[in-house]
Amino acid sequence: MSSEGFLKEMQTIGEKFLLKLQKLPKADPVEIVSFCVVLLFIVTVLVLMVIACSCCCYSCCSCDGRPDHRRRKIQVRPIAH
Repeated sequence: MSSEGFLKEMQTIGEKFLLKLQKLPKADPVEIVSFCVVLLFIVTVLVLMVIACSCCCYSCCSCDGRPDHRRRKIQVRPIAH
């Protein structure tokens, strides 16, 4: 998919979202609850992705950007006689 197609698709999704928000005050209670559940799901997924990425980056690098060598696994080999 080209970048123009992607931008067009994102604009279409944004327009549908805004239209849904505009119709929300007049909607049925079931529709309001379902919209809130979907919105909560999307926010939860985004928060979990941010947490996962920050934990991954923190385990690879310390806060100042240098690799943390203390956490690196060391392979132990038997001593040859």
